[in-house]
Amino acid sequence: MPTATNGSVSLYYDREGDGDPVVFIPEAGLGGWSWGWQHAGLAGPYEAIVWDLRGTGRSDAPRGPYSLEDLVADLEAVLAECGVRNAHLVGCGLGGAIALRAARTSSRVATLSLFATAAEESAFDLEPLFAPPGDREALRESLSTGLSADFRDSHPDVCEGIVDWRVDGDADRAGWEAQVAALEGVDATDSLTDVTQPTRVFHGTEDDLVPVSAGEDLARGLPRGEFVPLEGAGHLAFVEQSRAVNDLLAGFLEAQSGDTS
Repeated sequence: MPTATNGSVSLYYDREGDGDPVVFIPEAGLGGWSWGWQHAGLAGPYEAIVWDLRGTGRSDAPRGPYSLEDLVADLEAVLAECGVRNAHLVGCGLGGAIALRAARTSSRVATLSLFATAAEESAFDLEPLFAPPGDREALRESLSTGLSADFRDSHPDVCEGIVDWRVDGDADRAGWEAQVAALEGVDATDSLTDVTQPTRVFHGTEDDLVPVSAGEDLARGLPRGEFVPLEGAGHLAFVEQSRAVNDLLAGFLEAQSGDTS
């Protein structure tokens, strides 16, 4: 099992492909499974890397709370272990906040693709997405806050598969609370001008957990930000519209120049 180490914390990761590195950072509480569609879709032309945040899945779960700095240091540890000098970061929610902070503090960030991400803690309402991994009914019910009704109605088998993955790979309550604590007091509004990397801010127009307006404000505040609405999708838009998102990501990454190996 491939792992990176940050101090005494072991971090599980998976990597596949040989091209420029693309690193996927999960939402609070969700295992690396959540980026499975993108990991599979981009591996090959890109080196796709995904890891379980501390407190989740096969990574260690030290006692919290965790800080955003802890999670950015974990990202640095994964990149160093994989020998990555410069990477395209793709994050959702808390994962987006980690990527946004890393863009200001790390020399390893080439571009950002942020899903359901805001500049301020007050815009995040992630509690409804949590459910105990051992409670299948609660996990199933919580999907109503992350996925649109249209998607759930038309893809019941996919939703049931997601429940299976969540049972095996999501954080328990202690791990989830420790991760969410990293958003406490976050307000990157005044420092967005320091993020000079090309950035796309993707947002499902039916997101109930992070307002669409927060994504629009984030993109507007970034020097090289671009807002991309995903019509009809909920918080986990990259799951609902995986094919379209994969095409959008690939197009964005192909448009960028420079050595990211």
